[in-house]
Amino acid sequence: MASALRIFTRRFFIYINAVLGILFLLACLVPQLPPQDWWFIAFLGLVFPFLLAGLLIFFIGWLILWKPARLLISFIPILIGWGQIQKMIAFHGASTFTEKKAPGTIRVVSWNVARFIEMRKNNNKGSQTRLKMFDLIKQQDADILCFQEFQTSLHPEFYDNIRPIQAMGYPYFYFSYDEDGDMHYYSSAIFSRYPIIDTQKVRFPAPSLPEVLLRADVRLGSDTISVFATHLQSFQLNPIDYRRIDEIKSGEDSVLSHSRNIFAKWKRGVVNRTLQAEMTREVVSKSRFPSLLCADLNEIPNSYSYAQVRNDWQDAFLEKGSGIGRTFLGLSPTLRIDYVFADNRFEVRQFTRRKQPYSDHLMLVADLALRAE
Repeated sequence: MASALRIFTRRFFIYINAVLGILFLLACLVPQLPPQDWWFIAFLGLVFPFLLAGLLIFFIGWLILWKPARLLISFIPILIGWGQIQKMIAFHGASTFTEKKAPGTIRVVSWNVARFIEMRKNNNKGSQTRLKMFDLIKQQDADILCFQEFQTSLHPEFYDNIRPIQAMGYPYFYFSYDEDGDMHYYSSAIFSRYPIIDTQKVRFPAPSLPEVLLRADVRLGSDTISVFATHLQSFQLNPIDYRRIDEIKSGEDSVLSHSRNIFAKWKRGVVNRTLQAEMTREVVSKSRFPSLLCADLNEIPNSYSYAQVRNDWQDAFLEKGSGIGRTFLGLSPTLRIDYVFADNRFEVRQFTRRKQPYSDHLMLVADLALRAE
């Protein structure tokens, strides 16, 4: 009886390990498979970090028990998927970010500011958070600021968020002014210390409004660079959805009863983001100047949209960051969905995430330098 139980247990763990390996390899295919045709595989991209963690646990377990043949069940998928692992994890030691900019560098800030937390002038806790956000922006001494979910208003009872940022030393800006109600405007925005000499706005098709792709050509002395900023469609989760997710996590209700609506929103969103990502790649690839892109993609690195947008550009976090690099503070500790990309005419000198939880996204800061011709 004991022998039979031992055999069953051994086979059970081998089978579980093998299933994890198969699912992990399928997840590695996500960047190559358009989600509108392969949405069920695209979902595996979301759990890629957990599949990897499971394989590593099995690998360590077989190593402790010294079962060389069974080590291969985890080792081979990890080896095959190494390229995808390198897109998720930055294998650099923790480095100190030098606050003072080096000569010849361009400091770029990208941040989803979540409408600066409060739109109406109430002078309450939300207002104080808004002021802290402005202080954090000012402290960076950046040359270029790219914001997603930027909101401003011409209504006297609501905040004008453009003038305070201009007063920090950013007289030049490009904002798409997509109307979000009575005298309220909401979209992405680009601010610059240096002159903006040309702009472009690309609208994504409905139902993705007001998401847009912005381009601002910035004159830096004798050089010109193109700065792109975008925000791809969010999951559009509401407070009820977040409460359902919390209930699933806590085991208060079943996954099935609460996940249907959330999964439907994810499926619609991932298909819409695919179209937006393909449009972004097409527009950005036509830039004739050295270019960078600041984006909230609402997609993780192991996704089709990330692969489309990044193409062969540099991901500043992977170049100079370390670890997983979480940027979104909700849902899961593995979500890196905000990015600074730069084409190969730039050198990424520094990168950091400002971990103050003022928005539900972390601020990204990157120092770049134009490479010599």
